[in-house]
Amino acid sequence: MSNKSSLPPYQLGVASTGIPGLDSVLNGGFPEQHLYLVEGSPGTGKTTLALQFLMAGREKGEQGLYVTLSETSEELAKVAQSHGWTLDGISVYDLVSDEGLSEESEQTILHPSEFELGETTRDVMRLVGELKPHRVVFDSLSELRLLAQSPLRYRRQILALKRFFAQMGCTVLMLDDKSAGEGDQQLHSIAHGVVHLNQNTSDYGPDKRRLRVVKLRGLKFRSGDHDFDLDRGGLVVFPRLSAGEYRSTLKAEPVSTGTAVLDSMLGGGLSPGSNMLLAGPAGIGKSTTATSCAVAAMQRGEKVAYYLFDEGLSTLLQRSKALGLDIAPFIDSGQLMIRSFDPAEVSPGQFANAVRDAVEKDGVQMVVIDSLNSYMQAMPGGQYLLLQMHELLSYLNLRGVVTMIILSLHGTVGEIRSDVDLSYLSDGMVHYRFFEAGGNLLKAISVIKSRTRAHETTIREFRVGAKGVEIGEPLTDFRGILAGAAHYAGGQRLLGDGKNPAGT
Repeated sequence: MSNKSSLPPYQLGVASTGIPGLDSVLNGGFPEQHLYLVEGSPGTGKTTLALQFLMAGREKGEQGLYVTLSETSEELAKVAQSHGWTLDGISVYDLVSDEGLSEESEQTILHPSEFELGETTRDVMRLVGELKPHRVVFDSLSELRLLAQSPLRYRRQILALKRFFAQMGCTVLMLDDKSAGEGDQQLHSIAHGVVHLNQNTSDYGPDKRRLRVVKLRGLKFRSGDHDFDLDRGGLVVFPRLSAGEYRSTLKAEPVSTGTAVLDSMLGGGLSPGSNMLLAGPAGIGKSTTATSCAVAAMQRGEKVAYYLFDEGLSTLLQRSKALGLDIAPFIDSGQLMIRSFDPAEVSPGQFANAVRDAVEKDGVQMVVIDSLNSYMQAMPGGQYLLLQMHELLSYLNLRGVVTMIILSLHGTVGEIRSDVDLSYLSDGMVHYRFFEAGGNLLKAISVIKSRTRAHETTIREFRVGAKGVEIGEPLTDFRGILAGAAHYAGGQRLLGDGKNPAGT
């Protein structure tokens, strides 16, 4: 039988999977007229991926065929309906009917000869010859493996099917539920490409799913694990972010934080293409500082994306308005994009994809992450958090975005600590501390680090009030503020009522 295309294999196109994120991982899709293995344990989404692959072909006017050994056509129709799809225009063939499952019909799918296909397989060949499908899904190889009984016969059957589909010019997905165990790698050598789907269970929250392209001959693809979501509407794949794929778009001039004294402490303001870590105990004013910076950016006409992991949107709106930083008008105008994420629900890839869309599609110039502590709960471990954040921050820096990261420290006074040390990844760091003076609990702010500009080394009083963020003079008459044991020696006046710490 002749190949459908007159082009040599190296000039063949790619077949879209119908999943934009997976197409991005595959650099366009599956090269046509080859056989691919999609493997994963039950429930990882193999059938859904296969149906999306066939529907993508249907949209291009290509004939699709679903050959099933594990599910009936009625079950497949129900799967499609659960996603709001229809299988109209896609042929579904039950390889083993109810009669074929009877005791008398066992093992009839395979012919004893090593060189011929069995009666049922010949039916598939006849059907493919009649329909001449461009795309074929074979579900599943585990059933074929059990019926073959011999590893050698099983491999030869797969090779025979592979040669037949190649002669017909079909692009084929073969599904496997890994029932043979992790050590069975013989299909990997036969297939032109292998996609592995994985599902990780957690003690709380939904399962997290990832996919990995194990191999893909003749095409450069994105290696590594990629998060994906399986919900109504099918698979949504979030390609792993790689900052090295982007070029720098840095701007030289700093932008204002909206507070003149803070601009001075930072050496002129915030540098585009840099990130600032705001670290301090809970309730000290980190989120308010970030909101103040965001309002200043929006007043300049910029767009801001604010990602909430802790605080609710209604609480943020009320608090900001009470502090003279009303952000509701900016939300209504579309300048401010606020998204609230549940750390138990979101995956790292999903969050990175949301940030990338905000920057590339919506033109966002400032990103606020509030807070890093809750974002960390979405990660499988601290090592992965640092790697993920490194890629995300590098990407934002290359895109010329100002990034504000909020990190809550444990403790109020005395020794304080953090869940993770992100200071070496940040371009700048603003540190907040509580201290006691004159029977009052006061706040101090200092700039610990800035890679882009010469910054002040002073420690100043910090306050959040009806006027938003207020920063006082350097606390020259105090010692030990950063150590958590402040000692007063002098007559310096503080913010507020104008009295000195002694109350005179």
